[in-house]
Parts: sequence; structure tokens; C-alpha cells
Amino acid sequence: MTQSNFVTAVAAAAILSAGVAVGGVFIGRGVENARTGDRTVTVRGLSERQVKADLAVLPLKFAAAGDDLAAVQAEVATALAAVRRYLAQQGYAPSEIDLGRFEVTDQYAREYQASEIRARYRVAQTVIVRTPSVDRVQATTRALDALVRQGVVLQDYNGPSYIFTKLNEVRPKMIAEATASARSGAQQFAQDAGTGLGGIASATQGSFEILGRDEVGDESSQVFKRVRVVTTITYRLR
Repeated sequence: MTQSNFVTAVAAAAILSAGVAVGGVFIGRGVENARTGDRTVTVRGLSERQVKADLAVLPLKFAAAGDDLAAVQAEVATALAAVRRYLAQQGYAPSEIDLGRFEVTDQYAREYQASEIRARYRVAQTVIVRTPSVDRVQATTRALDALVRQGVVLQDYNGPSYIFTKLNEVRPKMIAEATASARSGAQQFAQDAGTGLGGIASATQGSFEILGRDEVGDESSQVFKRVRVVTTITYRLR
């Protein structure tokens, strides 16, 4: 090897060594930053409040049966008139009362017939009350025996459904409450760990749940309900 080639080789080795050293410094700093970035805490915040339903839906279904279709239809028409009078006496506006499903069944025309058919025809009519007057519907359901005394027998009666439709009105405040709850928990964790709390690294808002206030029965049958939301937030630690 000539002297010039030897000098060139030494210089190249020196440059390579310096590059490796500098690269090692940057790699070391990168790992240090990555470890610092991994210092996070994930917490959940809860917001829950009691609300009252603002919409009630009350279906009233009644039926009649017999071998003379015209007579059966007339019986259902009489029952319908009685139901309309009753609801008017309860204070419902005509716009709050709708006619629902109308059913006519010919037992002889069915593919599978019972061994003993007591009446050929069965006619059923459903009247649906849809109103924001929740308290009135509660009073109505307690006085339905007045319809029974008029000969109206309700079929498949399951009571009214009470619905809360104003979720958008409470949503912003509840999200703020859940976020504040989560931050409070994160601050306590940071304090216990002897460090400071940084900004939000990520956040997830859970879906809103509407539950019955009481642990009895179906949610839709309860006037008072619980609205609940849980947020999951990851905070950086300093």
C-alpha cells in the first residue's frame, strides 16, 4: 500500500468512526425521548344524572270475534268510539290520537287451523296516544278500568312507553363533567407519582346510556331515567 492510499484509508476510518459515534448520540436521545413520551396515565371520567321522560306512547288494542263479519266490525267500531270518548275526557287533543294497525283474521282461511274454532272472524284495532303530557298518561293508565266497564277489553296490554328525547340538551354539560372527573383522577395519580400532569394524548367518549332510574322493570316503562356517559382520556406525565 502506498503512503497516499494509507492516508486515505485512515481518514475514511476516522470519518466512519465519527459518524457511528454521532449516530449513537442521536439514537440514545431518541430512546430517551421515546421513554419520556411513554409516561402517560389513562383514566375514566363518569357523568350521570336523573332526567324525566318528555314523551309518552300509549297503545290501546281491542278486538272482537264472531261468525258474522259485519257484526264483529260493528262491535269494534263501537269500542273505538268508546275509546275516543274516554281519551277526549282525559284531555287529549285529536292530534295526539292516531289509529294504529287494523287486523282482520278469517280462521277458516288460515293454513293451519285449530281443532275447534269458536269464531270464524276476529277483528282488532289499535289506537295510539303519542303525547308530551307524561303525567296525563300516567293518570290515564290508572283509570283504564273505565273502559272495561264500557265493555272494551284491551288485548296484549303492556302499558305505555316513556321516552327521553332531549339528550342533545344535556350532552355538552355531561361531557364536560365526565372530562373534569377524568382530569381530577389523573391529577391525583400524578401527585401520588410525584410528577406533573401534561396535556391530553388521546381521548375517547363512550356512548350515552339511558337507563331506568330504578333497577326494576324495563327502562321504557319508567318515567324517571338515568343518563350515563363514560369518557376515557390518556394524559401525558411531565
